[in-house]
Amino acid sequence: MSFPKLDRKWKAGPALLAALMMTAMMSACVTSGDGDPDPEPESAYGWAWESGSITAGQAGIYGTKGTASASNAPGSRELAQAWFSSGSAWLFGGSGYDAARSGGYLNDLWKYSPTSREWTWVSGSNSVSQRGSYGALGIPAPANVPGARSGPASWVDANGALWLFGGRGHDEGGNIGYLNDLWKFDAAALQWTWISGSNADDRPGLYGTKGTPSTANIPGGRLGAVAWLDANGNVWLFGGYGLDAVGSAGDLNDLWKFDPVNGEWTWVSGEDLKNVPGVYGTKGTPAPGNFPGARDTSAGWRDASGKFWLFGGGGFGSTASLGQLNDLWKFDPATLQWTWISGSDSVNQSGVYGTQGTPSASNIPGGNCGANAWIDSTGRLYLFGGRGYDATGLLGALHDLWRFDPTAVTWTWVAGDKTANRQGVYGTKGKRLLTNIPGGREYAATFQDASGNLWSFGGTGYDSGGVTNYLNDLWKYTRQN
Repeated sequence: MSFPKLDRKWKAGPALLAALMMTAMMSACVTSGDGDPDPEPESAYGWAWESGSITAGQAGIYGTKGTASASNAPGSRELAQAWFSSGSAWLFGGSGYDAARSGGYLNDLWKYSPTSREWTWVSGSNSVSQRGSYGALGIPAPANVPGARSGPASWVDANGALWLFGGRGHDEGGNIGYLNDLWKFDAAALQWTWISGSNADDRPGLYGTKGTPSTANIPGGRLGAVAWLDANGNVWLFGGYGLDAVGSAGDLNDLWKFDPVNGEWTWVSGEDLKNVPGVYGTKGTPAPGNFPGARDTSAGWRDASGKFWLFGGGGFGSTASLGQLNDLWKFDPATLQWTWISGSDSVNQSGVYGTQGTPSASNIPGGNCGANAWIDSTGRLYLFGGRGYDATGLLGALHDLWRFDPTAVTWTWVAGDKTANRQGVYGTKGKRLLTNIPGGREYAATFQDASGNLWSFGGTGYDSGGVTNYLNDLWKYTRQN
């Protein structure tokens, strides 16, 4: 059984194995089913396993399109996208298993109710490898649907509409390549609209003049980009792995702005060629010449003041060496300047964990790509998992949870193990316990609900028995104040 690859030389190891790989049991406290062996009272904070299986490699259970059911569940997958809008979570695509447990790119859209813990198959196919149905540019239609893909960028606008850009997958002709199509989904009408970009794969970037918007401009096809939404409804897109201005594939560090009102893209910052090292400047000091190196599958978020933040990814530091990064950057959309905040300008750094629960200026997560990121009401970042370097320098699937305080500029190791490739401890479904922890994983889908809880779905990693493959477990983390 074959699986789509990400075509990155630096991504090695077990992350996309087609066959299951057994490892030794790593913890004597793992439950073997849904039951909790200890009637421990629920804790005020921590992880709760909410949905999905404790066993990796699950086929999707689709049920009837449009009908919620307790037995429905998306198949195991990585590099899907998730949103939270109007009280419900949404999940689209990725690389993983369909209803027949065939592996490939997916284009299914799911809706999840955190209250009922029920999934609804809303749109797309229950089979892998579906081509896109684009319709007419700018016109919504029931037959429209993006092609199957993994690693797109996504966001939710002020009206609750779901947006999707690019990824790697199938175009309108069924060809597989890097995509640069932009889609909008109306959750009320249940219709997709093709907004911008091409219906064909492997389109190079059309950059135009830096700082000048144009309807002719468009980012090249890519996966693993980061997207931010600003206070005015504009979307900012950074990096990813894809095609530069001359159609050559590699890691990118271009920053784009999209105005959904006039439909114009603007190339704002970075270079129009692949594999460019970063210019770091002085830590803590913004400068017009600063910019992160080319990278993909970074973690990104927007703070309360409207600044954009970027952590790690797979790509380039200040040199031409390719690897995992642990640098933290801040971008100010008002001044158009980047600031290097924390971490190293070199790749493949080991994590420095310190004492669990204790912030320190010397603490820092290791080089990491494919982590989940959320931000709390006080502006602190939470970072979970990813493929990176643990405290011993081992590259693997992480399940450590970190908190970053931007005021103190300190990291705190909050939960999880500082050793990679650990299996999950699930406990009882729906019960929050300090002993619960998702297994080490990378490229999980993530969203944050209206109450500020952190959610993580699937990815590639370790289940309750230490088996590594695609996962379909859904976890909720409630923070300690």
